[in-house]
Amino acid sequence: MARVAVFNVKWAVPTSLVIAGALLVLAENNRARTQEKVGGAGGAHPTDWPHWRGPNRNDLVDEQSGWKGKEWLEGNPLWTAHVGAGSTSPIVVESRVYVLGNDGQSDNLFCLDAATGKQIWKTSYRCRRYGRNANGDEGLYSGPTSTSEYDDESGLLYTLSCDGDLAAWDTRDQGRKAWGINLYDRYRMPPRPRVGRSGQRDYGYTASPLVHGSWLIVEVGSPEGNLMAFDKRTGERVWTSQSRDLAGHTGGLVPMTVEGVPCAAVLTFSHLLVARLDAGSEGRTVAEYPWITEFANSIATPAVHEQFVVVTSGYNHDSVCKLEITLRGARKVWERERASSKTCSPVIHKGRVYWAFGRLQCLDFESGKTVWEGPRVGDAGSCIVTADDRLIVWADRGDLFLAETAQRSPEKYEELWRRRGLAENDVWPHVVLADGKLFCKDRDGRLACLRIAGK
Repeated sequence: MARVAVFNVKWAVPTSLVIAGALLVLAENNRARTQEKVGGAGGAHPTDWPHWRGPNRNDLVDEQSGWKGKEWLEGNPLWTAHVGAGSTSPIVVESRVYVLGNDGQSDNLFCLDAATGKQIWKTSYRCRRYGRNANGDEGLYSGPTSTSEYDDESGLLYTLSCDGDLAAWDTRDQGRKAWGINLYDRYRMPPRPRVGRSGQRDYGYTASPLVHGSWLIVEVGSPEGNLMAFDKRTGERVWTSQSRDLAGHTGGLVPMTVEGVPCAAVLTFSHLLVARLDAGSEGRTVAEYPWITEFANSIATPAVHEQFVVVTSGYNHDSVCKLEITLRGARKVWERERASSKTCSPVIHKGRVYWAFGRLQCLDFESGKTVWEGPRVGDAGSCIVTADDRLIVWADRGDLFLAETAQRSPEKYEELWRRRGLAENDVWPHVVLADGKLFCKDRDGRLACLRIAGK
């Protein structure tokens, strides 16, 4: 805006200001180019995937699907890699893929070239295959579950193991460890108890951390506080939340704004929690809504749109619920029974809600009523909505398909392209779209990079 005023209103602006403005623009451009060169991983690009659920943390991307009415993806994967067991999803920053996996004795953090799959660096730390309080379903998962979080300002990448190892790695210095703590050792989260008549379940730490300003916010689930904020550069604890719930089994923290106040939402062991992040009220509870699930399995991440949150779980809930959040608490807008997702996080887009669990579902955001149903997709699944209103679904044991959203096909499900059998096990890890490439991983750590045809 400043440059337009300087260069278009020539008669009103002194020459000295024009020159000063030009120098300022040149300095800013030079600064940006310099930052891009630092360590080869200086700043996130619009087509990157630096967080759990993508650049906006909601599975909505500014990237086009690339569909041209013919074959969607090139025939063979561009490359494949095996990175070890774990349900954690890859992230992509400046043509580098960061992904965490477990080899039975250690967690290994890989930095791979996004174009070739070539290893740029790797760092490791000793870690159990399951958390120290692990109980139940060990045949369905192993290794880390929490997806890494990237901070563009510092270049630090944050990882969280199932056994509570929280660490920061410097991506601009070959993965050098900047700091690390163990949440179990320091903050003593107890084992998760049984819920009702269900069997006990404990998968360790699962929720992806959230960078907010100078903080890294983590769901710790300690008697000292459910949420804790750490200085993102040093690891020093800054504040703890008013809520002291145990940590839940969920995908990650979600930023939201409530009546102008920055907040974070998360499904704890027993509630939807919305906590304040503004100065002077850090960690204070804005809203709690009871939401406890058999086997402690409220896995799908809450979906946020404006002041509303959509939560869904299976088991005793078997429902999806829309809540309105204000600074006075949570109000239920509607709840739809026998329509739920156990694992896939809902995606809210242009008045519709999508998820892939059992079947691909499209609901009306205002009423909760079904708009249309798609094909069967199994238990594992994740969705992305592209800028041209297409839906990418990664489901079951390696089914990948492209479909129209309700914006393009309001009356019925319309599938454009599908390929089966791209994985050998459950695809708990989230599919990733970055710069015309899809990164698809299964829970055993098989990672494939597929390129959109013509990109």
